[in-house]
Amino acid sequence: MLAPHDPVTPDAQPSAPPLAGGLPLVAAADLQDDLMVASNDLERLQRLLDDASQSLMGHFTLATDHMQAGALLEARRTIGGAITALQFQDMATQLIAHTTRRLRNCVDRIARDAMGDDEDGAALVEEAPLRPNPVTQDEMDAGSIELF
Repeated sequence: MLAPHDPVTPDAQPSAPPLAGGLPLVAAADLQDDLMVASNDLERLQRLLDDASQSLMGHFTLATDHMQAGALLEARRTIGGAITALQFQDMATQLIAHTTRRLRNCVDRIARDAMGDDEDGAALVEEAPLRPNPVTQDEMDAGSIELF
């Protein structure tokens, strides 16, 4: 005689065994995917910022045109705006790189913890940034600048 069993519904999915830390393998894979999507979004944002910085070069060209035409006040305003935008681009780039490294560290740790080491040896985990934030400024004002 066959043992009774529960009917399987089409939506039922077998639950994955939990990892040593208690996170099921499916949940770890989903979290890893979400972190990679966030990392890809940051890369896309970096490309947008790169395009914006190219646009800034147009501002410098316009400022040069103003200077040649003798419109020095307009040239100063144009250059000031372009410099402020460049500072913003620099800070945003630093934040994106920092966050990308932090996300990559999370993805690598999840992969190592979920899947363990392979036949080639220990899983590599990219080191997380030591500082919590590379940029302390959170707003932009026109004014004096420091070139570094």
